[in-house]
Amino acid sequence: MSISYYAGIDIGSTCSKTVVMDGSGKILHRLLRPTGWSSVDTADAVLKELDGFGIAQDERKVVSTGYGRASVSYADKQVTEITCHARGACHIYGTDNLTVIDIGGQDTKLIVVQNGQVTDFLMNDKCSAGTGRFLEVMANTLSVRLEELCELARMGGGVSISSMCTVFAESEVIGLIGKGEKRENIAYAVVNSIVQKVASQAGRLKLDQTVCLTGGLCEFEYLRKRLGEVLRCEVIACPDGRYAGAAGAALSALRLGES
Repeated sequence: MSISYYAGIDIGSTCSKTVVMDGSGKILHRLLRPTGWSSVDTADAVLKELDGFGIAQDERKVVSTGYGRASVSYADKQVTEITCHARGACHIYGTDNLTVIDIGGQDTKLIVVQNGQVTDFLMNDKCSAGTGRFLEVMANTLSVRLEELCELARMGGGVSISSMCTVFAESEVIGLIGKGEKRENIAYAVVNSIVQKVASQAGRLKLDQTVCLTGGLCEFEYLRKRLGEVLRCEVIACPDGRYAGAAGAALSALRLGES
């Protein structure tokens, strides 16, 4: 039986994404699930979902990427996150020249792609400041959902968080709450802290081409807008941006099937 389906599985530290493409690169299926405590269990759950779509083993090629890529025992190949995020972003945004800002659960990646090839990249240090996990911790501290935090931030201002450590920053937020600071002002400080952290990284790169936002925060309009203001350039985003790594892995599977 010939190969008809190409699956990319991106098992991140907090969320796992799966994309299934046909031979033309068209996305047929998108799957999203929390990674949970076991990447192996997550990979097994994804396999059941693939089987549920009626995609037989001899009809598919599978490439895994991300934090838990080694846990996908049925993958035909493992490919690095940098390669997959770059390849997937180029496919989603329809250009071979762009700078990718991927804000993930535990890290932030900045990837420069020229003529379809990665020419430079940066990753944040081991601290989770400037990541989705940082935003999640702060949202929990403020007792709001992530979406609510970003909308509150749009209405706030005048407050800053000085610490770049998640633990100390949370203490600052608790202190601001204790002083009676308005919730929207604290939310503004939280979002601005992430933006400033990412901008600090981006300062080492030349942003002279299309800049796109990928990862789990790409649909938060205010964060995207604020990032563009600080970087002094337009930052584009779309819902499929959170699937960039998985899309890149699926495209790698497509290449594998053609070889």
